Amino acid sequence: MIKPGLTVLLEDKLDIIEGRSVGLITNSTGINEDLESNISLFCRHSDVHLKAIFAPEHGLWSAAQDGVSVLSFQHEEASIPVYSLYGDTRKPTREMLEGIDVLIFDIQDVGARFYTFISTMAMAMEACAENGLSFIVLDRPNPIGGLTLEGSILETEFRSFVGYFPIPIRYGMTVGELARFFNDQSQLGALLNVVSMAGWRRDMWFDDTGLQWVMPSPNMPTLTTATVYPGTCLFEGTNVSEGRGTTRPFELIGAPWIDAARLADELSSLSLPGVKFRPVCFTPTFAKYEGQQCGGVQVHVVDREEFAPVRIALNMIDIIRRIYPHEFQWRGGDRPFFDLLMGTGKARRQLSSGESVDSIINSWEDELCGFSRSRRDHLLYSRASVPV
Repeated sequence: MIKPGLTVLLEDKLDIIEGRSVGLITNSTGINEDLESNISLFCRHSDVHLKAIFAPEHGLWSAAQDGVSVLSFQHEEASIPVYSLYGDTRKPTREMLEGIDVLIFDIQDVGARFYTFISTMAMAMEACAENGLSFIVLDRPNPIGGLTLEGSILETEFRSFVGYFPIPIRYGMTVGELARFFNDQSQLGALLNVVSMAGWRRDMWFDDTGLQWVMPSPNMPTLTTATVYPGTCLFEGTNVSEGRGTTRPFELIGAPWIDAARLADELSSLSLPGVKFRPVCFTPTFAKYEGQQCGGVQVHVVDREEFAPVRIALNMIDIIRRIYPHEFQWRGGDRPFFDLLMGTGKARRQLSSGESVDSIINSWEDELCGFSRSRRDHLLYSRASVPV
């Protein structure tokens, strides 16, 4: 079993926060290998002076639905404030940081650019740089591995909370490595310290680590969800349901106007590696098409090493758009949400003009190679051994 950065800090690195007032950005995933929360561990430890907690999207208990504002409150056990970073502000304010010497980030990421925890981390790093605070990342696994890169690089004009810095959709880095990359490439100037995990390798998936999966948000219930998410989250930018309101979010894809059998047949005929498509009907209990029966497919990952979520999702969108040209729509008006998720407007225009998915993906290759080179100096782990 690997040791997350939280355990390494408490066992071997406490000197970096000794005598300093601590702020902690976390949620329900901030646990050690025995499922003990970082808040409880810090409160019980006489050498840790926890002064404030900060909660990202979905709240401290990872229970709020996407896009729902989170309120600040007083933490009962710790008797300190829990400041919301998904309410009136998404960046810690000077007032929130008053009396704090060091801000710690300890959250389990899912490995996709548009999952907003890494935007919260980036904005918190900016706040620390602006206010002269140290910033510590307690590192955790990238649950879908640290080897594969996929998707377009974010273009500056499409910067948003679902894409804050220019990285690909699937970036193959831990949050600690990302923090190092952000600090250097975007010249944030944060006083950064990353507490590395013990025992993690780049070729590990989350179920190779021996750690327990804890839902980081209501619609991220399993590792399988995280595996498909870098692709099927793109359906949020369309009028096709991404499966929210079902027990298989991001695995069930459909709409009331889709013929399930036909879509499954069309997708199966592409022989995409690592995946099978099964025709399904489902009725979301909330979100798109609430209470309406949808036809569609379930995305079954049969070989996760071969499974390329962005490629698969773009093929799915392309097929649905071609079969249902009058029903299918992009969401978002003048600033389509699909473009914000992709980090570029090119892919939507290319799909709309009939360009092949292979051609679209090939157009990213040079950028991905450049990203692979630029991230190299910021990696902390190798494929075959523990921290390098």
